[in-house]
Amino acid sequence: MSIDVNNESGTEVDEQAILDIARYALARMRIHPLSELSVIVVDADAMEQLHIQWMDLPGPTDVMSFPMDELRPPSKDDDEPPQGLLGDIVLCPEVAEKQGKEAETGHTMDEELQLLTVHGVLHLLGYDHEEPDEKAEMFGLQAAIVDGWRAEKGLTGPSPAPTVS
Repeated sequence: MSIDVNNESGTEVDEQAILDIARYALARMRIHPLSELSVIVVDADAMEQLHIQWMDLPGPTDVMSFPMDELRPPSKDDDEPPQGLLGDIVLCPEVAEKQGKEAETGHTMDEELQLLTVHGVLHLLGYDHEEPDEKAEMFGLQAAIVDGWRAEKGLTGPSPAPTVS
């Protein structure tokens, strides 16, 4: 799996954890090991510009996903998943830090960025949360991936509760 993490935010973030959880999520979703993903960490001003340009919404947001080849998780009947360019995930640590503090479980900026990375991966794979049933599926899968990764890493304490709306 080729995953690039590029921190352009000026904020120190745990880039290795972002890389690790993205790799874990893609493996768990059975995405071809030669597929490619880019994760870009930007400041609030850059995220606000993207948010306005692509969503026509004011202010910075926590995560945005820009799919390329529209890869989907393979069905159980598929022998080999297709490979390709997944796309870009853009994260904003300033928003993540605020959301982490406001979350009911209260967690760190890095924990929030890990959760948002999984959220972004799922969006790249076609998951959405506009409808209640879609939201239940996506957020359930997101929690399972984050919990699985945390257990594999031996991390203790409660997993971050979803703060993405």
